Amino acid sequence: MRYCLAIDIGASSGRHIVGWYEEGKLRTREVYRFENGVKEEDGHLVWDIDYLESRVRKGFDIALSEYPIESLSIDTWGVDYVLMKDHEIKRPVYAYRDHRTKEVIDEVHSLIPFEELYRHTGCQFQPFNTVYQLYDDLKRGRLEDVTDFLMIPEYLMYRLTGVKKKEFTNATTTGMIDHETLEFDQTIIERLGLPKQLFRKLDQPMDEVGEYRGVKVVLCATHDTGSAVEGIPMEGNEPYISSGTWSLLGVKTDRPICDEDSRKANYSNEGGVGYNRYQKNIMGMWIVNELKRDLCPLTDITEIVKEAEKSSYEYTLDANDESLLSPSSMKEAFDALLPERPKDVYDYFRCAFRSLALSYREAIEELEHNTGKTYEKLYIVGGGAKNQFLNRLTEEYTGKKVIALPIEATAIGNLSVQMKR
Repeated sequence: MRYCLAIDIGASSGRHIVGWYEEGKLRTREVYRFENGVKEEDGHLVWDIDYLESRVRKGFDIALSEYPIESLSIDTWGVDYVLMKDHEIKRPVYAYRDHRTKEVIDEVHSLIPFEELYRHTGCQFQPFNTVYQLYDDLKRGRLEDVTDFLMIPEYLMYRLTGVKKKEFTNATTTGMIDHETLEFDQTIIERLGLPKQLFRKLDQPMDEVGEYRGVKVVLCATHDTGSAVEGIPMEGNEPYISSGTWSLLGVKTDRPICDEDSRKANYSNEGGVGYNRYQKNIMGMWIVNELKRDLCPLTDITEIVKEAEKSSYEYTLDANDESLLSPSSMKEAFDALLPERPKDVYDYFRCAFRSLALSYREAIEELEHNTGKTYEKLYIVGGGAKNQFLNRLTEEYTGKKVIALPIEATAIGNLSVQMKR
């Protein structure tokens, strides 16, 4: 029997999941889980990359003690990266929720307007896109003597193998991939004055990186959403939501869609395993988790959902408002956006769930207009798929049949790619 290990790391937690085929079905078992989160350091939000590496190694040790692991792969969120001078890290490793790019976005757009960036890449605007982070590094001299930038999973696999590779699906989150050549866009690199040696040729999911303690390390779709979509047991081709810290809503397409309607709707084109993911980054369970932290940190989320369902609070807000990205208090951010302050703790959660469902409706309407297709179903995977109240609101507001699959879709997609080799 062949055993593979998926190491799936999200912004709030990571897990090691072993997978194998038995009686024609993929079986999985979680062998290790750990917490993750940003740290504040010198007024900035950063990742503790050494901690992440230590957790990767510890979970591997546990998995290997129980199973004869043949291969492993690592996926994480997109956008963020590690700067390196040969084999040394240039610290800190900034987190995407840090506000460091605010001062450079206009300067980037003065060198290459966003309309032109979008025509080249088809990548939606987000203030934390890698292209803006790298330009901020350039302005502050952080790219001097740098030989590599590796996305988080690429760095972690390098630490296991000593081999540096750049993977396609994660590269498409940078806002720097030419949607025709599917390699780094030289016009963008030259226009911004970025060091050309940083932008290597891309490798694809299923390519081998190297070995760690006799176990093959291979590339999956290292952007977690790419793996999540690969892991959805979908009938036909229908829209999906990968529901976690963010809600990634989209559909598979044969090729990128980079027209003006897509740009105005802020739809993105990101790499899949042999297909394009036409999708939109919209707010997810981040606002719910932060409200919980502010208002009732000791209350179980199941109880919160049950009480929110009983609430009669009717106001909603724009779930994608920039003020909700990383406020010091999510409650206060809600109060500032709402015409009437909620009277009860659970009114805030009802507002959050309804606002999320409304944002899904708007995104699906845009998706159907831009693809010229009408869809009947909506697949939801990830942590948010367990929220039956939100699922019901989503079905009600979108008019789609919601198929909620509370499965570890990202890990399943990670494992599936390994097992195709």
